[in-house]
Amino acid sequence: MADEVTIDTIRHFNDYYGFEHLNPMITIGRYAGEMEPGEVTYNFGVYAIYIKETKGCKINYGLTKYDFDEMSVMAFAPGQKVTTTVLPGQEQLRWSVLAFHPDFLTRTALGRKMSAYGFFSYNSNEALHLSKDEVELMQSVMSFIDREMRHAVDRHSRAIIIAHVEAFLDYCLRFYERQFYTREIINSTVMDRFSVLLDAYIAEGIQDQGLPTVAYFAGRLNLSPGYFGELVKTYSGINAKDFIAERLVNAARELLNDMSLSVTQVSDRLGFDYPQHFVRFFKRRTGRTPKEFRNISMN
Repeated sequence: MADEVTIDTIRHFNDYYGFEHLNPMITIGRYAGEMEPGEVTYNFGVYAIYIKETKGCKINYGLTKYDFDEMSVMAFAPGQKVTTTVLPGQEQLRWSVLAFHPDFLTRTALGRKMSAYGFFSYNSNEALHLSKDEVELMQSVMSFIDREMRHAVDRHSRAIIIAHVEAFLDYCLRFYERQFYTREIINSTVMDRFSVLLDAYIAEGIQDQGLPTVAYFAGRLNLSPGYFGELVKTYSGINAKDFIAERLVNAARELLNDMSLSVTQVSDRLGFDYPQHFVRFFKRRTGRTPKEFRNISMN
């Protein structure tokens, strides 16, 4: 059974890893110590972004297990539980980390923007893999944060540190976007599978299971909803919810062209709970009600 550790303050974070405690709200550290083989479960109460430089550790996040490659990034948010496994006989871990408490961002523009950084909800098998130059860039931003934490505190300190944190997170977003493109063949396969699953769902399972959701297809493809959504948006130019909606609209058009079916029957076949929900959905997507669409099709 894995040991369990709760890290809910920056003091706890620094004490656990032996890092210098410079600021109660944020820390930068580099770990190159000795960790005993075994499993440890971490309950995070802080944001933590790790840049892992070596192999030798497995992470179990939810039901997903993953062997890290060198130069990979994994991000965790408050409320997440993560189990790590240090393998015996392997190279000891080396990694850098930026960690900060959510209260540090209270009443800031970055605090209001944090939901844009979807990679905090990605699974461990969706880690960001960096080139050497990208690692050096990320570490340079971390060095700016470290330097500012060592500077005498003044009225500019918090704003400057937060600006550097935002730059660090924005680089993560940029590099994830690059990774979506560099994994084009893999992503194309995922998109092909998604299209097949979606078409089959609409044709065969929608009446019994209800309207299709992004989370359902992400689960079928063993991806987190956040990562899956970004992949679909990068590949198709629209988000996953709109991609699904467009397929539903196409199916609705085909069914509405069958004049033997009433609008209520079409609504039922497409998994809508009530006909009026279907009418609103169709008009929002096409600019016409189902009845108006039929009238135009007949003329």
